[in-house]
Amino acid sequence: MDEKTDIKRFNNIFVTHRDRYIRFAYSYTYNQEAAEDLVMESLMYYWENRHRLEEVKDIPLYILVTLKNKCLDYLQRERTWNNIAENLLSNKEWELQMRISSLEACEPETLFSNEVQELVNQALAKLPEKSRHIFIMSRYEGKNYQTIAKETNLSVKSIEFHISKALNLLRKELKDYLPCLLFLLDFFYVP
Repeated sequence: MDEKTDIKRFNNIFVTHRDRYIRFAYSYTYNQEAAEDLVMESLMYYWENRHRLEEVKDIPLYILVTLKNKCLDYLQRERTWNNIAENLLSNKEWELQMRISSLEACEPETLFSNEVQELVNQALAKLPEKSRHIFIMSRYEGKNYQTIAKETNLSVKSIEFHISKALNLLRKELKDYLPCLLFLLDFFYVP
């Protein structure tokens, strides 16, 4: 066949069957844009391969079969993405459940057991004497920054510096131990 005949036949199929093809695709995808795209892909697939498909007798039927296969591919991709989304949601729910369980199992009164207190004491021993003394006044004696500043003849900013220095060291030294420990250290923060 010549090019003009091919174009006429293709235009006729396009005009006559396009809307039917879109309704067919939409009835499975429930997505108008996807249905239109799949129809165009099917029509283009036929057009690009028409020379090797000369033995095809019923071109509209051939395009419909192509469209059916493209719809199947689309739905299978959708299922895969839905499964991935469900798995991500499932993993997120699992992580949330683990955090809830961990928090429910967290017993603040046992966090400062002798063993944990020993780890804290070892970390505090690495601090300069002034920083350690200020940290103990703040966290163990419950004094606020203004009171500590008056008792040590330092500024509130200096007290903040020493407390920050101590907390940073504790975070570094105790990073592998009980995430709740740091929460409690920050919880007992008394400015």
